[in-house]
Amino acid sequence: MAKVRVDKDTCIGCGMCVSLAAAAFAFDASGEKAEAITGEVDSSVEDAAANCPVQAIVIE
Repeated sequence: MAKVRVDKDTCIGCGMCVSLAAAAFAFDASGEKAEAITGEVDSSVEDAAANCPVQAIVIE
C-alpha cells in the first residue's frame, strides 16, 4: 500500500497541498512547512503531489 510524506528539505511552504488535500496535509507547528497528517494516498493526494511546484510530496 502506498504512503505519502513531505520532504521538509524541499518544501517551500506554498500551501498547494493543503488547499488541494486538506484531509491529508497541514502546516507543521512552525506554520512554514507542510506535513502529511495521514499516510493514506487517494486521488486528492496524487493531485497535490502532481501540482507541488518543488515536488516535495513523496508517494512511496
